Amino acid sequence: MNKLLYTLILSIFASSIFAQIGGNNVYEFANLPASARVSALGGQLITVKDDDAVLAYSNPAALNPLMHQQAAFNTAFYVAGINHGYAGYAHHSDKLKTTFNGGIQYASYGTFTAADVTGQVIGEFKAAEYVLNFGAGRQYSEQISYGMNLKTIYSRLESYNSVGLAADAAIMYADTASRFTASLVFKNMGGQLSTFTEENKEPIPFEIQAGISKRLKYLPFRFSVIAHNLQRWNIRYDDPNVEEPTSLFEETPQETSKFLIGIDNFFRHLTFNGELLIGKADNFRIRMGYNHLRRSELNVNNLRTLAGFSTGVGFKVSKFRLDYGLAVYHIAGSVHQLGISTDIRSFRK
Repeated sequence: MNKLLYTLILSIFASSIFAQIGGNNVYEFANLPASARVSALGGQLITVKDDDAVLAYSNPAALNPLMHQQAAFNTAFYVAGINHGYAGYAHHSDKLKTTFNGGIQYASYGTFTAADVTGQVIGEFKAAEYVLNFGAGRQYSEQISYGMNLKTIYSRLESYNSVGLAADAAIMYADTASRFTASLVFKNMGGQLSTFTEENKEPIPFEIQAGISKRLKYLPFRFSVIAHNLQRWNIRYDDPNVEEPTSLFEETPQETSKFLIGIDNFFRHLTFNGELLIGKADNFRIRMGYNHLRRSELNVNNLRTLAGFSTGVGFKVSKFRLDYGLAVYHIAGSVHQLGISTDIRSFRK
């Protein structure tokens, strides 16, 4: 049943077998963007280190004292009535010189009609999944930080249940003088503790990510380039239903060259995003992103769409920071995500 409900990224354990990256793992919901900010920036953000506590879910090395007592809640209105979100909190310990974070990510798939093998309706059932996350990060030197997340994953699909355990490990280089950041993250190292059925355990979506970001000196703009799925090279899906382009003089289809295939595969590993930071303390932010893998897999042939593009804004109102993200997945629907965060210390002043 779980294999029918999920489209999943290929893990390192099966990377030598399949060319495409979907349909082979459980718990893929854990890779959904945890915040409206991340969603607006193409679904990937491991290269920023500021007071946004939710960033630690994607990169625990981003944990820092600026996140002390920051609390956040994000919710997304996903396709087909699915709802997912994340709630988290960060706390810094001067004594331990470590910043901790805790949070829960959830995905609710709604209520379904239950029927027997003859099609007779016998009731209803629900499906939902959760990740309970705990992380810690600290400085190794003035420019280098590191961190780790531990995740307990619970999935319930009708009467089927599964529990998993995973860990993220990350390292970040941040040069405040040049406003340059680089990160390397190993995500979802682990596996199932209990399976949905008595069959063999299924892999979870292990992934290696790396990225860089640069904030411009004379313009309040920061751009990032993030590489994902580095555990394997070929992540293209060759759709047999798509006709190859033909020339003006030949009626038979022409095969795409290996060079163009390689270029396309290379860019499928990349997400590009930028954030325009306006005002005192960057209190107003305009965001945009582009995910080439998402566009390549979900774009409609012979029809111009915005699949793969995303945008959003963030601004501060009184003691709260509000965020909105819009990610275009397909011509059939987009994902809207909302977020609110605050510094708990501000309520004591």
